[in-house]
Amino acid sequence: MREVNSILREDTKISVVIFHSLVTGIFCAGANLKERFKMNDVEVASFVRGLRQTFIDIEDLPMPTIAAIDGVAVGGGLELALACDIRVASDTAKLGLVETGRGLIPGAGGTQRLPRVVHTNIAKELIFTSRIISGIEAKQLGLVNHSVPQNSTNNAAFEKALSLAQEIASNAPIALRCAKQAINEGIQLSIKDGYEIEQKCYEKNIPTQDRREGMLSFMEKRKPNYQGC
Repeated sequence: MREVNSILREDTKISVVIFHSLVTGIFCAGANLKERFKMNDVEVASFVRGLRQTFIDIEDLPMPTIAAIDGVAVGGGLELALACDIRVASDTAKLGLVETGRGLIPGAGGTQRLPRVVHTNIAKELIFTSRIISGIEAKQLGLVNHSVPQNSTNNAAFEKALSLAQEIASNAPIALRCAKQAINEGIQLSIKDGYEIEQKCYEKNIPTQDRREGMLSFMEKRKPNYQGC
């Protein structure tokens, strides 16, 4: 994953990344508890720290990311989805941070990301009860951006994610990265400090060829041809 992450970071022409499982009915079912049970305390702590860092690396990818949840996303699987910018789930998807029901707590970022996505009281209830909810319920709570009816090929969330990705990819790649950076860094600060982050990101985008192309294409009434530079 670290090697893939490095490749994605360096390619400025990549506009958006979709995380999707090729296993029907499962986005990510979380950790293998039988394997975890065989670890000693030090090994468990090291494993969880490494998993958290992997999800931080995903969260820190410079381009927009979409989690397409067409099945089960529980435990670490939901923590992975929470590390993405946008989440799309089929109505039949199953989502939950189930760790307290296994004598654990979410350890790969779940206790921090979920309360930043849904209301803190809702996050507490979901974590304290170890409840698994459907894609429809997840949309109602604001946990996912979209919930779509599952189709006969069990990839409705991926199809919706692909449609969103195409919509995003029609825009300038570097501008998308600057916008994501401005949002992610600014939301952690006061709004006045956030304005300074926005200015920094705006200035980073000013000298790009894509900015000039965007303005020219608008004036010439044609579709822009962004090159990621």
